[in-house]
Amino acid sequence: MVERVEVAPMLFAWARQRAGKSVEDLLKKFPQLPTWESGEALPTMRQLEKYAEATYTPVGYFFLPEPLQEDLPVPDFRTIGNVAVQAPSADLLETIYICERRQDWYLDYAARRDLDPLEFVGSVTTRTPIADAAAQMGEVLGLNWSVRNRYEKWEDALFGLAALAEDAGILVMISGIVGSNTHRILDPNEFRGFALADATAPLVFVNGTDTKAAQIFTLAHELAHVWLGQSAVSLPDLHVMESNAIEKWCNSVAAELLVPLAHLRTEYRAGTDLTRELDRLARVYKVSTLVVLRRIFDLTQWSWDSYSEQFEFELDRVMGKARRVSSGGDYYNTQQYRLGKRFIRALVADTMEGGTLHRHAFELSGSHNPAVFHKLGEKVGAF
Repeated sequence: MVERVEVAPMLFAWARQRAGKSVEDLLKKFPQLPTWESGEALPTMRQLEKYAEATYTPVGYFFLPEPLQEDLPVPDFRTIGNVAVQAPSADLLETIYICERRQDWYLDYAARRDLDPLEFVGSVTTRTPIADAAAQMGEVLGLNWSVRNRYEKWEDALFGLAALAEDAGILVMISGIVGSNTHRILDPNEFRGFALADATAPLVFVNGTDTKAAQIFTLAHELAHVWLGQSAVSLPDLHVMESNAIEKWCNSVAAELLVPLAHLRTEYRAGTDLTRELDRLARVYKVSTLVVLRRIFDLTQWSWDSYSEQFEFELDRVMGKARRVSSGGDYYNTQQYRLGKRFIRALVADTMEGGTLHRHAFELSGSHNPAVFHKLGEKVGAF
């Protein structure tokens, strides 16, 4: 007789809902699922292990008497239409846990290397004037007009801003998947980024599934959280009149960092064709036209309804352009942004010097091939 495992029926539904899956999504692989959820049948240990894997759930959770209440380990500032987003998915939770493990490793690395804390982390508050906070960020990052002019287009500016942040001491990771699992795609409607604030190893994560137009604003927004010295999970949206005071402040600072209002006041040509003006200003500031549009709204007397209507039109235009651009990529280039060059350089160099076990390094990087791991280090100048 095959031995069955006692599992509370409600845990099967909880696990699949946590993974964002329906019964139909799992029925082919687990035809007994309806009877498990109803309590009419129990799985074998092997079946339970497979179900746990399919729902991204630690198998030990199934031996609890009731579903585990999983809260985000950092403050949650996500809203959709100013309504709080509930129940973080397994993908979001695991992404944060992965980044926390990387940050913990880097903190140990920094301690062994006697790296100094970063003075700018926590150096401002929400009472700091927007322009002052953005100016301080721009100065520390080195985001001046000479640097901006090196970028051929605003897509380049996204990775340029990430590089400047890393040079300043911030770990920056841009990825659209959970860890190295290409089958687990992150949902930009659930979150767009998060910041793990720390004086020595601040970490910023940007959801790479989102449009590039949104990513550069999210990166700037999460950097503002670092300057506040505050961890957060965010869903920044240029199309929302934010009600949360902290998110509103971070949005304003991000916008000011990317498109300084005083400069826009002299650059903006009112009365000209708006589409052409948005394209021109996007080239000037090396940001998306959506960021420029929001700054024009901040500068002018447009009503919110007029802005919303124009935003929807411009968003459709931006998305249409994005669909016409085919994407592909080199594995090593992609990994440099998923893990961040600063993190890779430290991890590979420390592993080669014997400070970190290869097994641990492979777990942190998601690469289990020594040759690939070594080449990745070469690509980012680890040695």
